[in-house]
Amino acid sequence: MTPDELFKIANGFSAIGWFALLVLSPFWKNFDKFVIGIVVMLLAVLYTYLNFSNFSMDILKNFGSLEGVGILFQNKDLLLAGWVHILAIDLLMVTWMKRNSQHYDMKHWMVLPAMIISCPFGPLGFLVYLLTRWIKTRKYFGEDF
Repeated sequence: MTPDELFKIANGFSAIGWFALLVLSPFWKNFDKFVIGIVVMLLAVLYTYLNFSNFSMDILKNFGSLEGVGILFQNKDLLLAGWVHILAIDLLMVTWMKRNSQHYDMKHWMVLPAMIISCPFGPLGFLVYLLTRWIKTRKYFGEDF
């Protein structure tokens, strides 16, 4: 398969995970097992394939500078691996946010804006979640960070 075809497949799997988180999670107790155990796992398999099928020892030296990372991303397979990495990490982060919000008795609607913001802007969504949780609990560090 071409990188463009794999890009579409990865985005499709990611969209299924986002749908489970945003729409189904209030009604589905085991949403996290599906998102992490299936969607993120499949993204991790694709990520691993893309990296190891393009691996050389020269790649390791490129992680030391921004210019080097730019050189890595000139390879379409490694650029796709970077994108798949973002998709997987964002889904993991939002799954954690949703589970953590349940621990603090936060309603789905309270965490939904942070989850939606996390889709295109992962770390910003995380900050919005932490702020929302702090407003609700008045605790930055709680029993379960």
